[in-house]
Amino acid sequence: MVANRRIRLILFGLGLASLLLAVQPLKFAGDNGGDQDRSAILEVLKNQQSNWNKGDVDDFLEGYWRSPELTFSGTGGIARGWEAVRARYKKNYGDRETMGQLQFADLEFRFLGPDAALVLGHWHLTRAKGDIGGVFSLVWQRFPEGWRIVHDHTSVVGSSQ
Repeated sequence: MVANRRIRLILFGLGLASLLLAVQPLKFAGDNGGDQDRSAILEVLKNQQSNWNKGDVDDFLEGYWRSPELTFSGTGGIARGWEAVRARYKKNYGDRETMGQLQFADLEFRFLGPDAALVLGHWHLTRAKGDIGGVFSLVWQRFPEGWRIVHDHTSVVGSSQ
């Protein structure tokens, strides 16, 4: 009886071990060979930075998913939809002086699947009225027209205003 119990435990353990070995993490293009996806997202961010620095909020927003399902969260709460996100940016950054010069830094990429990515990073605005900066997490999705931000969470960290 004790021998039967040991055999069952051993078989159970072997079965569990083989199950765990069979369930390998899925590999996506972005895990190892995602240079093209990373480059495509970096290109969107580069364009956003350039458009911001020209004072063009509308062109800056081209990097966002133009949908009522787009979300933005920050200290002012949650904005839902592309139009609400646009209104938020226009309200908070209504002129060139407030917009300043944008710079992104310390970008970290994590591909969540073949068509989804998370990008973490820092942002900084150099402005005459005082610099400001913080951190962001952007959830990206691949669409037929390319990679777009579907959720943006941006926070201010410290300020010299």
